[in-house]
Amino acid sequence: MFTFNYAEGASNGMVWLVWLAVFVALFLLNEISRRSKIMGFVCFVVLPAVLSVIWFTVMKDTTYTDWFHLAKVYSSTAGCIGFWCIRHLKGKNKRTGKEWRLSENKIALCFPPLILAINIAEAVARDFEVGGLYAVMAQDITADAPVMLMGGAWNYMNAIAGILNIIIITGWFGICLRKKTDKDSSRDMLWPDMLWFYVLAYDLWNFAYTYNCLPHHAWYCGFALLLVPTICNFTVGKGAWLQHRAHTLALWCMFAQTFPMFQDYGMFRVDSTYNPTVYFVVSLLALVANVVVFGYMIYKVKKTKRNPYKGELYSDLAAYKKIKALAE
Repeated sequence: MFTFNYAEGASNGMVWLVWLAVFVALFLLNEISRRSKIMGFVCFVVLPAVLSVIWFTVMKDTTYTDWFHLAKVYSSTAGCIGFWCIRHLKGKNKRTGKEWRLSENKIALCFPPLILAINIAEAVARDFEVGGLYAVMAQDITADAPVMLMGGAWNYMNAIAGILNIIIITGWFGICLRKKTDKDSSRDMLWPDMLWFYVLAYDLWNFAYTYNCLPHHAWYCGFALLLVPTICNFTVGKGAWLQHRAHTLALWCMFAQTFPMFQDYGMFRVDSTYNPTVYFVVSLLALVANVVVFGYMIYKVKKTKRNPYKGELYSDLAAYKKIKALAE
């Protein structure tokens, strides 16, 4: 599935150690940024503001300038800022004296599914683009580093999977905050209706996307980057997968914009094997998973008569109840 850059002196053990370092660093940075209100602000407001100046001045000839990388770094950062506001903004109405919280505003709760859908749609557009432009394997004309793209049926399969992944986003008005405890005072943004089967369908789709369209980045931004929020979601940060995903994605994109040489050149670059069978199987798994979850959503809608976009669809499931029990 992957080809290590042995020509530069890399070994299996060395590349795995670097992958592990990326994984651990992202996990720890997510913990720091989610558990501290101040560090969250520093990581997703102050840091990207400073880095943006650097990217467009002293690094303008070396950092990524293509539309997709720029859209990804700023849309993921916008998501982190929005989630930070939902978690922490509150005040008092001067006229009535009543306290308000942004997390209780229904318009604000439309932001998480919107930013998630936008991020998925960006990747869907790229899958369609690669499928159309690179039906014959060729060098990526938009990339800032040499990389071959191999378009095929897998791009269209995965694009359809991505569209389904947008459709199966349910229950956003049920988004709530984690109650403070002695062990965790993060006030994570919980999404009880976004359960393990959605996370699995998303991970398979997104990995297939990176493998199809970023074959020289999928080892890190596909494999490692997807695994961090998923593991966090089922361990220390239960129920806040989207928040973990946004944090780790934004942090990784900022790193990649600042140090593009890390994954583009040298011994730590890892490429796809460009095996059409692997491409097809990866995208087929993503499509099947999303079709299954879509079918399950339709089944639940018919059985419960609930509207998945106006209310919560999976509130009768034990997994949902475990997450809801963590909320304020």
